[in-house]
Amino acid sequence: MAKDKTRARREHLARLRAEQRRRERRQAILVWGAGSFVVVLLIGLVAFYLIRERATNSLDAVRTFDYKGAIHENRKIDYRETPPVGGEHNPIWQNCRVYDKPIHNETAVHSLEHGAVWITYRPDLPAADVEKLKSLVNSDYILLSPYPGLPAPVVVSSWNNQLVLDGADDPRLPRYIARYKQNATYTPELGAACQGGHDGTADQPLPNATGDPHAEQAQQNADQSATPSAEPTTEPTTEGSASPTPTPSATGEE
Repeated sequence: MAKDKTRARREHLARLRAEQRRRERRQAILVWGAGSFVVVLLIGLVAFYLIRERATNSLDAVRTFDYKGAIHENRKIDYRETPPVGGEHNPIWQNCRVYDKPIHNETAVHSLEHGAVWITYRPDLPAADVEKLKSLVNSDYILLSPYPGLPAPVVVSSWNNQLVLDGADDPRLPRYIARYKQNATYTPELGAACQGGHDGTADQPLPNATGDPHAEQAQQNADQSATPSAEPTTEPTTEGSASPTPTPSATGEE
């Protein structure tokens, strides 16, 4: 009888220990599973952040083209891109600055040939966003103008390059300007002027050049450099000196 009780106690203890081990295994699996889930979640979040950060700031979406420069035409030109990024253009370039009205494609493209970046926006863009764009025009070789029929709220272009943007706050815009303004790889006439050209808007006639605007601009620059500064000249004088008084000839004896 005693042996039966002892055996029963041992079996009961064995069952308890087995159940304890099963609970511990279940807990270990749960803890490991939860830890693995957290690790996978963190990896996923980091990957998502990196992908989103790259998509937000990367210039991989820039489209490139292959237009040749130095083709001047005194006429309206049909361009394939909106806005254009190269090709034939007016002999006179658009002065780089802020415009509140649309400007001619033909003169703007000439400015791109000189290394300018052209920021265009839809005419219905909120005024606050337009002001943000204007704040970016803080140096030469940047054009800003509204553009009817634009395929996006904001589009930025340079010679043979273009990027469609989500809006004025798109972080890719300042990066585009830094990379493509006066870019030696793409600019056909690197260093050519972005002033001394045309200031008119699209509601005015296209300029009609009869000579070579580049040569005229170069001559003007040369003339300005060769013109000496006008400074008043005065004869030196000695303080307190008096002009000598001529002595009359003696006509008689004293």
